[in-house]
Amino acid sequence: MVEIIAKYFPTLSARQHEQIEMLMGLYKEWNAKINVISRRDIENLYEHHVLHSLSISRYTHFKAGTQVLDFGTGGGFPGIPLAIMMPECMFRLIDGTGKKILVANEVARAIGLENVEAVKMRGEEETGKFDFVVSRAVMPLPDLYKIVRKNISPIQRNTLKNGIICLKGGNIDDELRPFRGKVDTKEISQMFGEDWFREKYVIHLPV
Repeated sequence: MVEIIAKYFPTLSARQHEQIEMLMGLYKEWNAKINVISRRDIENLYEHHVLHSLSISRYTHFKAGTQVLDFGTGGGFPGIPLAIMMPECMFRLIDGTGKKILVANEVARAIGLENVEAVKMRGEEETGKFDFVVSRAVMPLPDLYKIVRKNISPIQRNTLKNGIICLKGGNIDDELRPFRGKVDTKEISQMFGEDWFREKYVIHLPV
């Protein structure tokens, strides 16, 4: 099923293709020990997790040297797929569950990612500065904003304004209401044609 990634990202290098191809075996192996992906969903890894994560790289491509914080990464999403796609950027993955961080670190090591650091930490404890904070349906956007706005760097290096980029699904009107006029919402179904992406969104909130 790695073909679904190549379909939308035809310029993958041989190295990137190999790294993505390795993910299924690694996540199956680790998921048998530590449940980081629903066991019913593991066969959909490439569509529901890897491609979903990569909707961020279809929305925008970070410049070399961009620093990204993946808040509530779980087993490494969206951080690991994004780190594969953008090896010239640095990704710090944090999660409060140590077992999940173990999986993220082991997967990153196994596929040779040198631009990933995964750390067991609650978001409130993070003191670093980043160009972007990315997140995948971890908590409502107003709550996420309160925690991570302290972590957004004032130094602007990308065309897209520094801030939060998160992946959301379903009815998001209530959580976007406090940011009306500031937030940009992109339907993922406009990027990828699979039915699963209906009512799923990339949201950018400048900070």
